[in-house]
Amino acid sequence: MSTISKESLKTSLLQLECHFTWTLLKKHVSPEALEETILDHIKFLPEYEITDYNMLCYVNHLKNSNEEALENLRKAEEAIKKRHPDEIARRSLVTWGNYAWIYYHMQRYEEAQIYISKVENSCKKLSGTAHGKIPEIYAEQGWALLRFGRNYFERAKHCFEEAMKSEPDNPDFNAGYATAMYRLEADTQWYGGETTPCLRALRQAVELNPKNTTIAALLALELQRLHRGNAGERYIQEGLQKTPDFPIFLRHAANFYRKKGEVDKAVEILKKALALTPKSVVLHHQLGLCYKFKALQLKKTEHSSQEEMANLMQLAIFHFKTVIDKKPVFFYAYSDLAKIYAISKRCEEAEEIYQKVLQRNDMASEEKQEIYFSYAHFQQFHMKSESKAIKYYIECLKIEADSYSRKRSSEAVETLLKQKIESGFGDATDIGTLGLVHSLNGKKQEAIECYEKAIALDPNNEEYLNALAELQLSISS
Repeated sequence: MSTISKESLKTSLLQLECHFTWTLLKKHVSPEALEETILDHIKFLPEYEITDYNMLCYVNHLKNSNEEALENLRKAEEAIKKRHPDEIARRSLVTWGNYAWIYYHMQRYEEAQIYISKVENSCKKLSGTAHGKIPEIYAEQGWALLRFGRNYFERAKHCFEEAMKSEPDNPDFNAGYATAMYRLEADTQWYGGETTPCLRALRQAVELNPKNTTIAALLALELQRLHRGNAGERYIQEGLQKTPDFPIFLRHAANFYRKKGEVDKAVEILKKALALTPKSVVLHHQLGLCYKFKALQLKKTEHSSQEEMANLMQLAIFHFKTVIDKKPVFFYAYSDLAKIYAISKRCEEAEEIYQKVLQRNDMASEEKQEIYFSYAHFQQFHMKSESKAIKYYIECLKIEADSYSRKRSSEAVETLLKQKIESGFGDATDIGTLGLVHSLNGKKQEAIECYEKAIALDPNNEEYLNALAELQLSISS
């Protein structure tokens, strides 16, 4: 095939609606862990097999297994024939788009062109579809985006909103929309009023499909977050009756009981779920959190058993290490593992974990803030290094995303600096640093006052003079 026709083929491929054109970046997932998650999903939720086989094809491609990708596309086709015999063309647009891209990557250009033509011809016959953007495709894109993590939740929400414009009462579209809303809210740690858009979306999704215990569990967790845990627990108990062996529901049920403080019950549920899906990264993380909680609780008791404590710590370490090994982009697990090492007085190992994750450049803003805050806290309380703690609290503040870690970093560094200054041990550097903290927090007047005091002690410091001039200019302009 000539270069020109190969280029024209690429132009046509980019017009397709499928996983290869949805900007799903490999750096945001661990393909091996994602593959295991999808295989578990197919096993326990076969009604989503078309979406899952398409997703699996893309994950296979990320792992350079294009033959395997083709095999999963064949399974998607079989599932379409079985589930939608009267709508084969309409339901196959994403699958055919994926076929075209896989054949293109395998340099089988004629076969790629065949599938491009199938999509184009079908779209002409299907009224009102621009490049096949029918509601089901918006939904399939939404589910794919949710699989790729926090960087994609906003886009996922938008996809489900678009799907719901055509079918406002479609249970699947509503479930996807509610899931995206829940993930977004959990992600931002936003605490709203009694009725949030997320709560309304979850209620609507549960009403449309009372059998979906996963959505019911998310509704329970949302009610718990709004301090209405008793109302939420009813959904968890119903779910345990309806789907006692469904690991995705069990994971959420365990999360509910861990947050309620019934950690032994959470561990029992998680062990059951892990027996059903032994490779689940999320279950390992949840178990690690439970053992960490139990260890810290035991530490507070007067006559705590050192042996039991060490055992709980070791269990937590095992589960957090499993998470990092299986899914290196699960960044919160690094912080959890380092904290456990620090509590266990294994500070060298904690430092090693922090250094490993601090060198990563593929973290989202909130993840980076969490790591900076956690490392600063480690330096302050375990290594007794105030200077390093101040440095990393400030690194957290330099990232503008509004998060719980940023808020805590701000409070911690202000307290540290003010204590030094008020005790008489503070110098121009400490006062100037407090000025920087105020400046990063948008408190311009307080920042100006600090820089003026710092300059009085260190009149020729260019850093303070420049910072003061910039602040004064920004206020006057």
